[in-house]
Amino acid sequence: MPEFKPQQILYTPDALNEQGKRIAGQYPDAEQVPIKQHNRLPDAKDLHHYKAKSDLLVLGKLKTLDIKYSGRSSDFIAPSLANGCFGACTYCYVDRHKAINPITVFTNTDEMMAKIDQHVMTLPWPKPPNQTDAVYYTYDVGCNSDVAIDYDISPGVADLFKFYIDHPRAKATFATKFVNHNLLDIDPKRKIRIRFSLMPQEVSRLVDVRTDSIEKRLQAINDFYEAGYEVHVNFSPVIVYDRLRGIDRDWRDDYRELFRQLNASVTDEVKKQMQCEVIFLTHNQQQHLINVELNPKAEELLWMPDFQETKRSSYGGINIRYKHQLKARMIDRFIEMLTEEIPWCGIRYIF
Repeated sequence: MPEFKPQQILYTPDALNEQGKRIAGQYPDAEQVPIKQHNRLPDAKDLHHYKAKSDLLVLGKLKTLDIKYSGRSSDFIAPSLANGCFGACTYCYVDRHKAINPITVFTNTDEMMAKIDQHVMTLPWPKPPNQTDAVYYTYDVGCNSDVAIDYDISPGVADLFKFYIDHPRAKATFATKFVNHNLLDIDPKRKIRIRFSLMPQEVSRLVDVRTDSIEKRLQAINDFYEAGYEVHVNFSPVIVYDRLRGIDRDWRDDYRELFRQLNASVTDEVKKQMQCEVIFLTHNQQQHLINVELNPKAEELLWMPDFQETKRSSYGGINIRYKHQLKARMIDRFIEMLTEEIPWCGIRYIF
């Protein structure tokens, strides 16, 4: 996994609690610069998009501790441990709203844990079984960042893991594109579900910028299960391409190969507990303009207006997704291929 060594730490004064000071102390050579708000960074026009992710670390206090209903990969979305990521995936929705988006770590983890405990203890118990989990209420702890990266930066992540491991009603889940072997040092007791994001390797090389390879993610699945994690996979985003549209590959062939690689990689015991989630690509006009400059080759796969339609997001941005009737056929085809190649892998949801 890449080593994160920020050159500058931007911090709000209220973030320098004990946890914040411990984080800053890990990088003694980094210049420390106070700022007023963690989401309003100083002008950094000369700092390249990727360089900002490598050279800056922001420490802040999360003011809004909202817990949102999900019902997909988890029952609820927990307050964010962090925002931003070392990776620079070309389709990432988190990057769309900022000129630069370095990792921002929130240091009030204790308040987050108190909020989650208060929330889950008001819910009916025993929990009615549903597709997210049969026993526990599940909380996604990594919607706006990659927890596998955050774990090495903030001791608050380990504290939060212990909270979920010990909690009688709650369970954590997060998706990742990184393999952090330091996560194997804890015993999660199946109370933490890690979801490795997968896509065909050749496409991942183009669009999953600065993340671990698909091969490495596949190789890690058994290790994480043996360490005590619940391990699922996340086929997201599914990017559709074929030779008729000038691409020298076909998504159907590549996903069949990926399914076969997964089948060969994991043990029978892992297969018995594995489920997957499937999300077809939604792209964004603003991200498209950024990619044209930073990664035009990847954009050939992502921006195909001839068979995509526009949709205005809840934030007012212009998103594009595959046309409704076409996407319905794509979903049917994906389910058919998965059922043929890895029938042991249930689909939690697909859209």
